[in-house]
Amino acid sequence: MKIFVCLKHVPDTAINIKVVGINGYEDSELKFIPNPYDEYAIEEAVSIVEKQGGEVVLVTVGKEAAQATIRGAMAMGADRAILVKTDSQFLDSSLTAKALKAAIESDGLPDMIFTGKGSVDTEGFQTQYRLAHALGMPIVNEVSVLTLEGEKILAQRETGSGEKQVIETQLPCMIGATKGLNEPRYPKFPAIMKAKKKQIKEIDLSELGIDTSKGQVAIEKLEAVPERSGAKMLEGSVDEQMTELVRILKEDEKVL
Repeated sequence: MKIFVCLKHVPDTAINIKVVGINGYEDSELKFIPNPYDEYAIEEAVSIVEKQGGEVVLVTVGKEAAQATIRGAMAMGADRAILVKTDSQFLDSSLTAKALKAAIESDGLPDMIFTGKGSVDTEGFQTQYRLAHALGMPIVNEVSVLTLEGEKILAQRETGSGEKQVIETQLPCMIGATKGLNEPRYPKFPAIMKAKKKQIKEIDLSELGIDTSKGQVAIEKLEAVPERSGAKMLEGSVDEQMTELVRILKEDEKVL
């Protein structure tokens, strides 16, 4: 069983990001982590290979600094990794999917591809669908329960409002993991040390023949969220408070 896991190198959501210019941010000193949803994907892939044999290969599109994130993810049990290097801070989903497809095909098509349900930075939620379409694979996203029976996959996915779907598909396929699918393991020291010796194959994006000027989405402007003002206590009767609240929303906040 050969399984690829698409891993994204993302800024830690708990830190403050400094916007630079109109469409970028300062990333030289930021703390980066594996995309949290991708950790569920890694755990599921590693668990399957531990039971059935095979290998788990991580594939990432990002800057050279993504190596640190990949090493941390490899400590969870992945066997090796591929890093498609780019200097771009933002690569849209169409270009990312093309890069992932080229890297995967150059290594040999797998039985399964796992991704997280989406990334916590841009939250575009398109890359996995574009990649599945490009590879001609069925995809089930937001999977919280997965059963593998021979060549058949049964996947339970969240659809909102408490509803769930159970979808049956065949290998090869793509699965988008979400919270609840498993509990990602916390790497122990021996696994962390072992991960330092595992192979990370580097490929420049330019070597894959992908023209980065052909992206379909570009960030026109980034701006920091303004600081919220302090809370204001309304006084008087209920009618007086409601009248004042409506005035504030109309005149001060301008949301009505």
